[in-house]
Parts: sequence; C-alpha cells; structure tokens
Amino acid sequence: MAGLQLSDPFEGFEDMFKSMWRPVRFEMVAPAPSIKLELSETDDAYQVKAQIPGVNKDDIKVKIDGDTVSISAETKQQKEEKKNGKVIKSEFQYGAASRSFSLATDVDAAKAEAKYENGILQLTLPKKASSAATTLAVK
Repeated sequence: MAGLQLSDPFEGFEDMFKSMWRPVRFEMVAPAPSIKLELSETDDAYQVKAQIPGVNKDDIKVKIDGDTVSISAETKQQKEEKKNGKVIKSEFQYGAASRSFSLATDVDAAKAEAKYENGILQLTLPKKASSAATTLAVK
C-alpha cells in the first residue's frame, strides 16, 4: 500500500472560482429594426406612418398587392478597428424586419407615394376607385 495516493476531491475548485470572477466585457449590439405603425384613413386615401429608425432609405422596400401592403427594412452595419493600418477587429451585423397589413379597399399602386425622413416612413396610399355594382339581366 505504499504506492497508493489519495486525491483531493476539491482539487481545481479554487481555479474554477477564480475564473468566474474574471472581468467580462460587453459591447452594445444594435438590435434589428422594428416597424411600428400608425394608420389613418380619409375618404380618398390611407396614410401610414412607419417608425423605422437607423435604416437607410435604400434598404426599405414597400410592396403593394391589392389591399395588402408589405414593408420590409434591412440594416447592415460594419465596425472595424485598425491599429497601424492593420485590421485587429472587424464586426458585421445584419438585421431585418418586415410588416404586412391588409386594408379595407384596394390601393391604387400607380398613385401611391412613399417618403422617408428622420426614421419615419410616410406612405400615401390612394384608394382604388371601386367599380359600381352592376345588375345582370336573367335570360
């Protein structure tokens, strides 16, 4: 029994607890855009205000299909740190959001307008002239 060694069951716990208290560095990551809407209606058109902060106007797409309107936005951010002309850290971030809704009447897509300024997308969606109901003669 001279060669028998006893091991400490708590060996390594001290190192584990030390590693738990190492400083942690958190960096703020911008979230993907969210689209919040305000919708109003007049006799002739729908007015939509969509809040889409932090997005370039070229990255916003609006699709009109009858009475359905879809808004989508995408963010692309690149952050790069250089030291002495060499890249030491590079971070890419992508995010996308979309929102679709249906209206009571079809939209005249040819006359619709979109404007984006200060994080607000404003849509003017004219209502399509409804065709008058017709009565068919039964033969």
